[in-house]
Amino acid sequence: MLDMLMQWYRRRFTDPQAIALLMILLVGFCIIYFFSGILAPLLVAIVLAYLLEWPTHKLQQIGCSRVWSASVVLILFAGISLLAAFVVAPTVWQQGLNLMADTPKMLNRFYAFAATLPNRFPALVDAGIVDMMAENLRSRLAMMGDSFVKLSLASLVGLLQLAIYLILVPLMVFFLLKDKEQMINAVRRVLPRNRGLAGQVWKEMNQQISNYIRGKVLEMVVVGVATYLVFLVVGMHYSLLLAVLVGISVLIPYIGAVLVTIPVVIVALFQWGMGADFWTLFIAYLVVQGLDGNLLVPLLFSEAVNLHPLVIILSVIIFGGMWGFWGVFFAIPLATLVKAVIHAWPDEFISEAD
Repeated sequence: MLDMLMQWYRRRFTDPQAIALLMILLVGFCIIYFFSGILAPLLVAIVLAYLLEWPTHKLQQIGCSRVWSASVVLILFAGISLLAAFVVAPTVWQQGLNLMADTPKMLNRFYAFAATLPNRFPALVDAGIVDMMAENLRSRLAMMGDSFVKLSLASLVGLLQLAIYLILVPLMVFFLLKDKEQMINAVRRVLPRNRGLAGQVWKEMNQQISNYIRGKVLEMVVVGVATYLVFLVVGMHYSLLLAVLVGISVLIPYIGAVLVTIPVVIVALFQWGMGADFWTLFIAYLVVQGLDGNLLVPLLFSEAVNLHPLVIILSVIIFGGMWGFWGVFFAIPLATLVKAVIHAWPDEFISEAD
């Protein structure tokens, strides 16, 4: 048994490049795990820098300097973001307030419907269970109201943090775009010399992360806009709010689509009941989700979809539990990183004595 363990260790951990790769991964994991809260503005800036690197590079190819390319791209991105915020955010906020105000009416209608079930199905539904469910829903609604008030008060404190983000993040994005090569060279100087294997993994992952971030943002926009058009055509209430939720849900593979379908179905049921309008909306919504999962995702993430769905779901759970939002957002790239490390890890390093 000891000989088997020694042989496994010598096959896997006797190469200096493998040790260097392991140390880099461990140090990176510890930094993100213990300092993710402090480094949140930097992580946001890195994501945006990856997103804006492609247009910056294209401007360089037509003759612009790196400084001018980064400046123009960042100004255009900031303008588009502000325009979207001023157009979309007020409507989404108002529809959210309207939904909170209409929630008691929805619960009363649900209780009135549930109260008829014991008479209609006496063998299946007990009146005491219905009353207990109604009381539970009322208590949860009261807790949600208290949480909303606390969140509103906490958001006042968070305004200062938001202001800091609005100043720091654009500055960091600009310098990450402008001085990309200098920063990469600076990082290389502090890495171990025997980093050939780590460089191989990084070269593969760098392109995949860049494609993943651009593809994920594009998927969010396409799915959100398509869903909003569907909701708008059928005349659904809170159409923009629900469409934004559907667009954000694509950040969480598989799980997000299931979770966001619940409020969509609930709102549609309380608006139309089980009539023809409900089924028209539901079928159109399923078509959008089906096109996203079977056409858009394979087109945007051709390499990532090679991962098994169970691996993706486990990655969302594991990395989301460790790093919260960022773990969920980068679940697929992190799973791909693990796969790339396993494939690149040396397996046969046998000493001369063997």
